[in-house]
Amino acid sequence: MKKNAATPIQVLIVEDHPTFRMGLAALIESQPDMTVVAQFGSGEEVLAAYRPGLASVVLMDLRLPGIGGVETIIGLHARDPEARVVVLTTYEADEDVFRAMQSGAKSYLLKDMSTEEIAGTIRSVHRGGTEIPPRIAERLAARAQRQDLTAREREVLELLVRGRSNKEIAAQLHISDETVKSYLKTLFAKLKVRDRTDAAIHAVRHGIVHLE
Repeated sequence: MKKNAATPIQVLIVEDHPTFRMGLAALIESQPDMTVVAQFGSGEEVLAAYRPGLASVVLMDLRLPGIGGVETIIGLHARDPEARVVVLTTYEADEDVFRAMQSGAKSYLLKDMSTEEIAGTIRSVHRGGTEIPPRIAERLAARAQRQDLTAREREVLELLVRGRSNKEIAAQLHISDETVKSYLKTLFAKLKVRDRTDAAIHAVRHGIVHLE
């Protein structure tokens, strides 16, 4: 498709699946006012190559090998505070959404959204806007009702999800069994669950802990 005479929106793609990355590139290039300036398959690659002005908008998957999407967004903003990042992912758990937006993303889109929605969001973010689709806004609202977990509470929760007993958690974190029980009591209260099973299900369902 012939591009507009004006300078097109320069889009940088970060996506680890080659086939989907090619599809995104084709989607961008099909727009008369956009062009792909670079493509990367990992956070490490884009952080090594990125410089201010390289792209108007960064279109980024959230789950990447090595450095994850959230950490990559933080790294991009350390290099360029004006970097405009649009997350495009299959994951819509509220913790994923919250962490991505908290790290500085301007929008959070799902890969099943239409070409028009994706292209329209890129244009809006390029103009300086922040686009939050209604279903994602609902996730953010749900996350806002939950208290933040401390780093140690997250460690305990992750080990719980992976099936570790209290004694195993205590041994791995070098704390006492009683301390583990205290952490679990606090976790149950913060997550508003009754027991270990409910805590594990809640943690995975809401993206607090990822099993892969």
